[in-house]
Amino acid sequence: MKQPTFNGRELLPLSVIETAHAGDAEAMEQVLRYYEGYIFKLCTRTLYDEDGYPHVCVDEYMKRRLEIKLIHSIVKQEI
Repeated sequence: MKQPTFNGRELLPLSVIETAHAGDAEAMEQVLRYYEGYIFKLCTRTLYDEDGYPHVCVDEYMKRRLEIKLIHSIVKQEI
């Protein structure tokens, strides 16, 4: 059977989320990798130097906070 997709991307199987909820670190890592692109997009900031030139970078603090919130929501979720 073909995996369901959303905008051309395979969806994360529910079994992986259930395994991550049960405490499997490898499954949790798979969930984090699945959402990695979205988290990077949310954490991308444009900073300007003293000459006014823009520099695009990832806010590592915000990235870590979002990853922790995702982990917390999976662990606390009732299945």
